[in-house]
Amino acid sequence: MEFKETHGLVDYEDAVSFMEKRVAAIRNDEAQECVWFVVHPPLYTAGTSAKVKDLRNPQFPVFETGRGGEYTYHGPGQRVAYIMLDLKQRQKEPDIKKYVWQLEEWIIQTLSKFSIRGERRAGRIGIWVKGADGEERKIAAIGVRIRHWATYHGISINLDPDLSHFEGIVPCGISDYGVTSIVKELGRDIAMSDLDRALMTTWTDVFETVHSS
Repeated sequence: MEFKETHGLVDYEDAVSFMEKRVAAIRNDEAQECVWFVVHPPLYTAGTSAKVKDLRNPQFPVFETGRGGEYTYHGPGQRVAYIMLDLKQRQKEPDIKKYVWQLEEWIIQTLSKFSIRGERRAGRIGIWVKGADGEERKIAAIGVRIRHWATYHGISINLDPDLSHFEGIVPCGISDYGVTSIVKELGRDIAMSDLDRALMTTWTDVFETVHSS
């Protein structure tokens, strides 16, 4: 397993190109699995279930992508983790639902390192938190693609992005709830390096070793 961190902004098309090449190499036993931490310039991505009406204001570039889900925003202050795994090696019987549950659990355990309670909600993809005002808001998104049981795309966690940028879309097609961030919830600065350390620490607690059940 390789943990790869890229400093500076990564163009979305370059990220997709890297993932596609790495996934092909993993399938051919020519490369090890990889978790890649990146930050993108402001942009929107459209998943396979995206609805045109949910693109309210395309103020940033919009990219069609093969991942599941609807519209998502990426930009500075948000950590994106692209996960390239071989589910055939990791699970006796490859299970997409189990994999998505693990991604959710990874986010939840990472947020707990900052004393933030992240939760799942039936019918709402992603991880949610309840603010001091009692309102639920989304703090992390999940969008995956699996090809021949090799995974790519992944998760995004809002550390301290410009939350107004989400107003150009209906995030993940859910209009009844807003978005939030780690810094907004805590009211104090957290560095991206702190979030990365938490993600790497909790990874081994959630994802089983190769050939696990």
